[in-house]
Amino acid sequence: MAGHADGVLAEGGRAVTQTIFIPKEIDPSEPRVAASPETVKRLTGLGFDVIVEAGAGLSSRITDADYTTTGAKIGKAADAAKADVVLKVRRPTDAELKGYKSGAAVIAIMDPYGNDAAVAAMAKAGITAFSMEFMPRITRAQVMDVLSSQANLAGYQAVIDAAAEYDRALPMMMTAAGTVPAAKVFIMGVGVAGLQAIATARRLGAVVTATDVRPAAKEQVASLGAKFLAVEDEEFKAAETAGGYAKEMSKEYQAKQAALTAEHIAKQDIVITTALIPGRPAPKLVSAAMVASMKPGSVLIDLAVERGGNVEGAVPGKIVTTDNGVKIVGHLNVPGRVAASASLLYAKNLFAFLETMVDKGTKQLAINREDELVKATMLTDGGKVVHPAFAEAAAKAAETPAKPEAAEKPAKPAAAKKPAAAKKPAVKKSKGDA
Repeated sequence: MAGHADGVLAEGGRAVTQTIFIPKEIDPSEPRVAASPETVKRLTGLGFDVIVEAGAGLSSRITDADYTTTGAKIGKAADAAKADVVLKVRRPTDAELKGYKSGAAVIAIMDPYGNDAAVAAMAKAGITAFSMEFMPRITRAQVMDVLSSQANLAGYQAVIDAAAEYDRALPMMMTAAGTVPAAKVFIMGVGVAGLQAIATARRLGAVVTATDVRPAAKEQVASLGAKFLAVEDEEFKAAETAGGYAKEMSKEYQAKQAALTAEHIAKQDIVITTALIPGRPAPKLVSAAMVASMKPGSVLIDLAVERGGNVEGAVPGKIVTTDNGVKIVGHLNVPGRVAASASLLYAKNLFAFLETMVDKGTKQLAINREDELVKATMLTDGGKVVHPAFAEAAAKAAETPAKPEAAEKPAKPAAAKKPAAAKKPAVKKSKGDA
């Protein structure tokens, strides 16, 4: 049938124009959109028909008229059914999957860790799903790196949020009426978000210190005019993965680092934590005792709150004020707080990736499953979970359709119920670990 994700020709060898659909994100907390007027223009230039759901870009300050002037048609959610490619911000829900045709390519931030059922549902729907956050950190893929583009804005926004909650000036001000001291800002975790937080806090005139477990971070921190703080032992020297991510450190190292930072945190006005390890719970960096040691009016911004948080006492989506007057800020979807900028960058990431999968001759989507970018990001394909990090778990789950057994067990006497009850804590635990 014409229009499948691999690209096909109609009878007589004529290429069929394929359709890209851009939906309005159904999560009310997601203001971003997966296409900009610029990327729509470039997608139509590649030979695609582009349909944008009405109102999809409004929360990112992009009107329907902005899209139509660059070649898009404005449609409705049901138009997803004819799409060969769906570009999204967040993973499709079960309801959305029902509206996609089998074989469609769906590209989004899939957040698959700990969401095995959602990954399995995408495989069952027959879509070819790509997880943008798995884009390899190689030169060729820099323009497709959604983690970097979005974390960059999150780091910036974290400082803006901190300044808004901190009811004093950040820079030192010398006036006839007296001197206002500069705020002390401590950044924990110097990846993309942390580096941007350092740069932004420095621009606002704060005195900035930073820490990270990766040795390369020391030089980066210094280059931005901040001071570096870390336990620099042998473990520290080896604490970076080949992909440039931070490794999870041993309990011993974490204890030493905590001792070093505890005294430092007590003197800070603002602490911003950004430490995340892909697929793992966020490491706890700031204990309740450290929070209790801070001055009233101090602010903690936890950028890892969606993965359990770096700060003890952080609550997802809330600003908590402790008994000693310290604010712990746990905003969700921080890049979405600057959606107008975040969407433009994200849309460019998606376009750059999709372009690599388009046959310029036939103007059709032609996925090369041997391409390193495709191998790294493809989650599901042909009705199966294909990503190596999830395929094994999916296969095991498929092999264990102990459903007949499960159906029989409730019919057995009460003694059979005990094992089921005993298993519950284990399920809970694995959920928290995801």
